[in-house]
Amino acid sequence: MEKQKSNDPLHGVTLKVIVEKLAAFYGFDTLAELIPIRCFTHNPSVNSSLTFLRKTDWARKKVEELYVKSLPKFD
Repeated sequence: MEKQKSNDPLHGVTLKVIVEKLAAFYGFDTLAELIPIRCFTHNPSVNSSLTFLRKTDWARKKVEELYVKSLPKFD
């Protein structure tokens, strides 16, 4: 049987990879402007952002939406 490929762009992508790619592409200053949440505005780091985003669904959703919108720019 053939495996079906998921159409979900987030399928198989960890939150850590998402945050690392966004931080590398935009930088935390621009991320803080695009998504004004404390983990990006005050002493930002990948680890502190992951801690916050794993606990806060609404913020994680915003980060995932920005990642999906930014996918064409990463290539």
